[in-house]
Amino acid sequence: MTDDRDSTPPAPLWPTIDALWSRLEATRVHAGEEGVLLRILKLSEEVGEVAEAVIGATGQNPRKGTTHTWDDVRSELCDVAITALVALRTLTPEAEQVFQTHLKRVHTRPLHPTE
Repeated sequence: MTDDRDSTPPAPLWPTIDALWSRLEATRVHAGEEGVLLRILKLSEEVGEVAEAVIGATGQNPRKGTTHTWDDVRSELCDVAITALVALRTLTPEAEQVFQTHLKRVHTRPLHPTE
């Protein structure tokens, strides 16, 4: 069975990250180191939104009940990933290479420390 909700092809990851970074740079209020730090701090806000969505999806706030869905959680996790990649792009124009190198290292490291 196919999903007919969105038939557009997926956006290529790194060109899309570069485009998002460019749009954000064009409207950035804080320049220099302060701007970089604020962009990185945006990750904390996004992670908080994941936590809020999980609490809402599981109904853990008795005052509010169930306020989110697991689709909301997935969406918020995507926002975290996008925000992290844009922050990495802010630190270096070589973000794709930095990420790929790190991903290879993480992929090959053992799950358990050797004794």
